[in-house]
Amino acid sequence: MKKLKMIAISFWLLLPLALSSWATISARAQAEPFFKDKTIRIVVGFTPGGFYDRWARLIARYVGKHIPGNPEIIVQNMPGAGSVVAANYVYGVAKPDALTLGMPSSSIYMDQLVGRREVQFDVRRFNWIGTQDKRYMLFYMRSDTPYRSIDDVVKAKEPPKCGATGTVSTGYLLARVIEEALGAKFITVLGYPGGSKIDVAVERGEVICRGMDADPYFGREPFVSWRKKGFVRLLLQTGRKRDARAPDVPTLDEIMDQYKTPDISRRAAQVILAGAEFGSPLFVPSGTPSERVKMLRAAHAKSMNDPELLAEAKRGGWKWDLRPARSLKH
Repeated sequence: MKKLKMIAISFWLLLPLALSSWATISARAQAEPFFKDKTIRIVVGFTPGGFYDRWARLIARYVGKHIPGNPEIIVQNMPGAGSVVAANYVYGVAKPDALTLGMPSSSIYMDQLVGRREVQFDVRRFNWIGTQDKRYMLFYMRSDTPYRSIDDVVKAKEPPKCGATGTVSTGYLLARVIEEALGAKFITVLGYPGGSKIDVAVERGEVICRGMDADPYFGREPFVSWRKKGFVRLLLQTGRKRDARAPDVPTLDEIMDQYKTPDISRRAAQVILAGAEFGSPLFVPSGTPSERVKMLRAAHAKSMNDPELLAEAKRGGWKWDLRPARSLKH
């Protein structure tokens, strides 16, 4: 009996210490960053080597250090259907735990808008993390063709053949806008898994034209070499004013003024090309815990002002609007 009494006294004496230790362990567990020792994937909807892929890899090198817990960031390419495959995967297959981010086409909303049957996502339910550039477009043509201007395309008896990845790709959408607003005709070959594959097709002569984003045209091969050799010529650009890098190339607005394009067609062009403002967007699935979404948004904004990232971007000739508040929210 005396031994049992001593055990009981010891229990009550040690209980506060045990409770205190448990509380300390619990508090430490709660304070431990969720992302510590984790790996975050950025799923890019295009092949390696393109501008979406290059953006994702640049961000992956720097954004992790701005996330509590300093997770590893890797890039996974998942091309197909102009990034619809990647968007479907991140939205409907990946766990909503903030460890899988998607980088789809800036115009991914168009596939949902037109009711494409392959779409299994709802862009209204994406948790947008941010973007780092704007996607104003250019339209180029091989220089060894008779099409020296958009007017030549409008008057042509045979439509030129252009390449595109899918129905929300820059190439496809820009060709449709030119057709609608200016009356030109194109044959668009779909199904290329990425922009770099279209570049190869242009060199081979499979296609002779392409609509694309301005920054890769001025920032990477093969375009640097193409420009030096005069292999292609630019026919138009979509920015509100002429890009300083292409001062002699007319804007779409200027050409629409020339062709007296009706207001309804101008409005359609505005809607279709609105994706330029989204740049290379990042999102996580619906259902991702809100506190983790906030962490990712904050980390993205900080990385956009990271001196090391800025220096690397400058060396690569990249150009974007650095306002950190450009997070894409609901």
